[in-house]
This record gives sequence, C-alpha cells and structure tokens, in this order.
Amino acid sequence: MLEISGTWEPNDAERRAAWELYVELVTRVSVVPLRADEGLLREALSSLYSLFTTTREVLRKYGPEVAEPKKDGQYNFGYLAVAMLNYGIRPLLAHWHPALEDWESCRPADRSRRDHEQAWSRADELRTALRETRSVLTAYADLLASACGVPNLLAAVPADPR
Repeated sequence: MLEISGTWEPNDAERRAAWELYVELVTRVSVVPLRADEGLLREALSSLYSLFTTTREVLRKYGPEVAEPKKDGQYNFGYLAVAMLNYGIRPLLAHWHPALEDWESCRPADRSRRDHEQAWSRADELRTALRETRSVLTAYADLLASACGVPNLLAAVPADPR
C-alpha cells in the first residue's frame, strides 16, 4: 500500500476533478460499510471496479492540467488519482475478483446468488478486505474533500456496525 505524505495545493482544474471523484467515492461501497446481511459481494467489487472507468473519465476530462508537475515535489491530482486506483483498489480486485468468480461458477441453478455468496467459506474474509480497503479510500476521500474546500460528507455515511 502507498503511504501518501506531503503537500498538495490544487489548481482550479484539480479542485473540480477532485470534487467529481470525491462524489463517486462517498456515494459507493468504497466508503459506505457493507453489513454482513446487506448487498452482494459481487456488487461491491463491481462498484469498486467502476471507479477505474470514472477516474479515467475525470482525468481525460480535465486533461494534463491536473497532472502538471508542482513546485517542491507537491502531489497533483493525477498522481493521487492513479495511486488510489493502483494501490488502494487494484490489489483487492486482483486477489478477490477471480476468487469470487470461481465460487460463483459453482452456484447450483436452484440457489440464489445471495444464498450462494453467503455460503462461501471466504465471504467473511472478503468483507474484512473490503473494510480495510474502505479505510484507505476514506483517507483519499478526506484528502479530496480538503482539496475541494468542502466539509467532509462522510458524516452522512452510516457507521460500520462492527
């Protein structure tokens, strides 16, 4: 996992890009707890995977201005966004997507997706990995909120019941 320490003084394009990515993060399972009796693990992984497309779109939309080198080695939005994907999300997906897919391929026709997922011996392990990833992504969301100059909207996210 990448540890981010340093400064970031965003330009206007970076602030707008940060807002778009921030909205995506705070409205997904990326920072919203997935309780044991809620949702599907597959949907959680798919939601996280879709952040790759969203981030690419934001980077393309705002262009090179969000990745320009900064003075004194400061970070830029482009670097932080790509680091979030490659260090915050990709390791989880690379490990768990194929493992869950293998389990899903064994689902009997008469069993619901939800029941089959809940019967998976590794379901709790994946939920733990999702919680750990949520912690990392929450730190990115905090950073993006700061860059946008907005109050952190994570107060509107239900607390993890654990």
